[in-house]
Amino acid sequence: MSKPQETTSAMNTAPGSVTLNGVTIDDTFAEAFPMKATRVLITAHNETWARHAAVSMTGFATSVIACGCEAGIERMLGADETPDGRPGVSVLLFSMSGKELAKQLERRVGQCVLTCPTTAIYAGLDEGEAIALGRNLRFFGDGWQISKMIDGKRYWRVPVMDGEFVAQETTALVKAVGGGNLLLLARDTDAALAGAEAAVEAMRAVPGAIMPFPGGVVRSGSKVGSKYPALMASTNDAFCPALTPLAKHSELDADTRCVMEIVIDGLTEADVSAAMRAGIAAIAARGAAAGVTRISAGNYGGKLGPFHFHLHKLLGGEGAA
Repeated sequence: MSKPQETTSAMNTAPGSVTLNGVTIDDTFAEAFPMKATRVLITAHNETWARHAAVSMTGFATSVIACGCEAGIERMLGADETPDGRPGVSVLLFSMSGKELAKQLERRVGQCVLTCPTTAIYAGLDEGEAIALGRNLRFFGDGWQISKMIDGKRYWRVPVMDGEFVAQETTALVKAVGGGNLLLLARDTDAALAGAEAAVEAMRAVPGAIMPFPGGVVRSGSKVGSKYPALMASTNDAFCPALTPLAKHSELDADTRCVMEIVIDGLTEADVSAAMRAGIAAIAARGAAAGVTRISAGNYGGKLGPFHFHLHKLLGGEGAA
């Protein structure tokens, strides 16, 4: 993709912002925070069943606020990329602690991969703290399970009704980054959805990153805190079009009728930076005439997390501050 042409139009442009093909890029940053992550590889008799297992395993995994983990399909794998020479799927899982991640991983593999016809599961990372993958699930074999060491790695073979379930004993847990984000401000819903879909498609080509919300997009962007003490997060009123004339500090003008957010988790800062850069480029390549007229990002003044992804620095090829 060629680099979008930068323009100097100041129409509806805040001080310090720049425009690419008429799309305003705010001079702001996305604020992200440390997480723990792992990668696992699911294989099956064919791509259809590998995907079934991966989709099930990554269900109800949009936000750690209530789901326990954030997870998504990283990419599909060819038979030449998997340990057993079968089609597969690479899945990334993120959580706020290693303990919670290990719990979520074991439950999801046990209920969604072990149960899925013809599947096997393997570690997708070699370096890092070891956490259980098949170590405890082997007990489902009720004493009939057996293990085998191959190149210093232990695998478990558990008898099931279609043959056997093969699971590597452990996978690796690593430090990661969660909460990178882009806010797409558009003239209407059709434009916002089309722009978000184009951005997500480009971002999914970046290895090491996922967009955990449905279709990679979230419409209920949040801010920290609420007028209701029991809530830790509430609607981001500054970016709600229905509240433009009412909110104390609205970020929108009258022409912005829809806002979509894309949240990114990555194994490294570089992965999040690359995904955000790809998303910005995809929107800018479409131009403001496609309906997304401005790109911004959510932050909390630097108080939430130590990773700050400045949009203008990303345009210059830099990463987090």
